[in-house]
Amino acid sequence: MMEKPLSLYELNGLVSAVIETTLNKEYWVEAELSEVREVRGHCFMELVQKDENTHTPVAKASAKCWKSTWMLVKPYFERVTGQVMHAGMKVLLRVYANFHEAYGFSWIVTDINPEYTMGDLARRRLAIIRQLKEEGVYDLQRELRLPLFAQRIAVISSEGAAGYGDFCHQLENNGYGFQFDVTLFPAVMQGEQVEDSIVCALDSINTRIDDFDVVVIIRGGGATSDLSGFDTLCLAENVANFPLPIITGIGHERDESILDMVSHTRVKTPTAAASFLIDHLATVQRHLDDVRQQLVTTVLGRLDAERLRINKLGTQIPLLATEVLKHEEVRLGRMKVLVEQAVGMGLQKRESDLKQLRLQLKSTAESALQSQVSRLRELKLKVQQLDPERMLHYGYSITMKGGRVVRDASALADGDELLTKLAKGNVTSIVKIE
Repeated sequence: MMEKPLSLYELNGLVSAVIETTLNKEYWVEAELSEVREVRGHCFMELVQKDENTHTPVAKASAKCWKSTWMLVKPYFERVTGQVMHAGMKVLLRVYANFHEAYGFSWIVTDINPEYTMGDLARRRLAIIRQLKEEGVYDLQRELRLPLFAQRIAVISSEGAAGYGDFCHQLENNGYGFQFDVTLFPAVMQGEQVEDSIVCALDSINTRIDDFDVVVIIRGGGATSDLSGFDTLCLAENVANFPLPIITGIGHERDESILDMVSHTRVKTPTAAASFLIDHLATVQRHLDDVRQQLVTTVLGRLDAERLRINKLGTQIPLLATEVLKHEEVRLGRMKVLVEQAVGMGLQKRESDLKQLRLQLKSTAESALQSQVSRLRELKLKVQQLDPERMLHYGYSITMKGGRVVRDASALADGDELLTKLAKGNVTSIVKIE
């Protein structure tokens, strides 16, 4: 006979009793968070352990932190680490086993060690910084020169954020009357979408790269714990390799993200970013004022020097003019003699050339005339030889029909009247075709 079967509830009760008996203490466990969510004040976590080489999961488990505990450990964790708990973060949890007949097995979290997470975050930051330096991009932004007239600003910020409004207000109401052209590229500035959103905004700016002088990434307030999205390798690589200088104002005085490290200039707040741009333009203006003043001073000094030189030359002009006139008279006299000699020699050469041409022309004309006379004689002889009258004396005759010479017998018809011209006299005949 089979033993009486257990109900699922009874079987789960046995499992619960075994777990409570054998796993009756708390354990510290290292794990990576694959999912974190809060529901009605409780925190539900999915834990995972990955193979160090293949990064494939080798262990998974669910964990819960009840509201009474979560209200205490959450603020302490965020205050110490400066981070909110999120997927991909490594944590050190104090847990005990719990098996509920209706909900199954899970680990119940009683404490979280923030120092462990801080150490992991620090290691990750150092690894990212090391990789950026190995790639040779860590200092690329600082090698760019901020344009002298950086007035066309591309801003990456949350649309409608107070920080963006403060930034624009600061630029518009600067004490120098400078004009700035600001274009907003909206992006998510906190949470897990920070990286993708900012990279997308940078790509949009890059398609209009010639429209801007500088890029400003600003975040209007927010907790220090929201800075984790700015500590990613992909975002740092995109910013470091961007062709325009990038100014960041996303944190507080004591907080520096990896994004701040690779940017061209890092400031504390959006208003500080605006002040930086205004001060930069003011410095350029002061430099231009200094250069303009130096130019005016240099020109006035040069004018004074030239005025003295002209006055000095003015006193020397009468003496110099007399000497110059005498010198020019002598030079003109010499040139007159040289011109007369040159003209005389030229005329003599031209007369000689004309005589030579006259002789050549006469000889050429006589030779051409004799040649044409000989040619006319030859043509006359050829004409005489081809004269039809002369051919008739040799026994040839010419047959004509209607005044036209007959060359083809097929052109004649029966009864046609023909005229045959002989050397002496003409003969008329009628065509008869048989």
